[in-house]
Amino acid sequence: MSSNHLSTKLSYKSVPINVSFFYGWVIVLISAIGIFFSGPGQTYSNSVFIESYIHDLQLDRTAVSGIYSLATLISGLLLFLVGKAVDRYGRRVMMTLAGVCLGLACFWNSTVAGPFTLFVGFFMVRFFGQGSLTLIPNTLVSQWFIKRRGRALSFAGLGGLLGAACFPPLGNWLIESYGWRVAWMVLGTALLLIFVPIAFFFVRNRPEEVGLQPDQIADKQEGEAGSSPVTDISWTLAEATKTRAFWFMLICTAIPAMIYTGVTFQIFSIMEEHHISRTTTAFVLSLVPLVSFVCSLASGFIVERVKVHTMFGLTLLLNIAAPLLLIFAHSDAMVFCFAIAWGVAQGFMNIPLNVVWPNYFGRKHLGSINSVTTAATVIGSALGPIPFGWVYDYLGAYNPILWVTVVFWGLGALLAFLSPQPMQKPRLLSPEK
Repeated sequence: MSSNHLSTKLSYKSVPINVSFFYGWVIVLISAIGIFFSGPGQTYSNSVFIESYIHDLQLDRTAVSGIYSLATLISGLLLFLVGKAVDRYGRRVMMTLAGVCLGLACFWNSTVAGPFTLFVGFFMVRFFGQGSLTLIPNTLVSQWFIKRRGRALSFAGLGGLLGAACFPPLGNWLIESYGWRVAWMVLGTALLLIFVPIAFFFVRNRPEEVGLQPDQIADKQEGEAGSSPVTDISWTLAEATKTRAFWFMLICTAIPAMIYTGVTFQIFSIMEEHHISRTTTAFVLSLVPLVSFVCSLASGFIVERVKVHTMFGLTLLLNIAAPLLLIFAHSDAMVFCFAIAWGVAQGFMNIPLNVVWPNYFGRKHLGSINSVTTAATVIGSALGPIPFGWVYDYLGAYNPILWVTVVFWGLGALLAFLSPQPMQKPRLLSPEK
């Protein structure tokens, strides 16, 4: 027995708290909390601060968009380091470390005074928030579930929807009441005092470390009925990159990140162009995740029964409605329709985005694989704000770029339909010895 394996066995003899149900559902809850607390690194939170940066730092919109995009791009390119560290040191250590670093990044953002410090602040919240605290919780849930992975990820994803509903109005209220610098300090304090202790004390990397198996209760129940044992596949990153499905799905992953970020980053400006108030816009940002809530839950159960690439393609087509409605959103009623359509589309999109990688390539090397796929998401996010800002600065309107997004949604749907799961002989899961 290796020293690393022995250390694991000594450290994790049992789950940290005794519960009457499968501990994997506790992991789902903690992952949801982690995704929720990625909020300060997400675009829906940073968008609330943009007008303050433009006013106080005397920067134009294109400059802020460019700094944000560059910081996001670099964070995405470096995210493979997180994936390797996750596979090497485990999700408990890395989730705790990411929470600490994101909290400190929030305090840094409260001190920014110019383009360089703003770039550093954007980089840190994107790398540790949008990147790390999205990658790590999703791979953690996928370690604990196989058969019920879809619903488990849908429940964990509710943390992100709740964050998207809470952080924009909270940030807007803090800025209007106490200023944007205090707002960042409040967010940092919450991360360090609430999330970090939860991650450190209650996360366990894999069910095998505490004498359990993925889908423990489900397996026992199904085993009594004489069903076959759970199987899993195991692709390395190098093997995965040799398949067409990997690259097509990688593009499909980047497209939603690019468009969602571009729209969200400029949403206050887009709505202002349509003569919609900031209060209504903040309400829209909060309404979208609430609508997504039900759709995301349904998506988790549907993806367990429908081929993931088929569902992925259909949800990409569904997203076409949102930019079309936004183009004609010149009244509160149309804005409401846009918010509903956007929420429905995002709700059904969230789960296929996360399920496809463990379903296609297995659990063993998921940290390394997801570091690349999450990097594609982050890079897509980096590219999103630039064309929106450029089109508005040079053409004076957002509608041309919104029409372009319709084409991208259609292209993504085509690639998804052409990407069924690659085949590899499965292996039987067995407890580590």
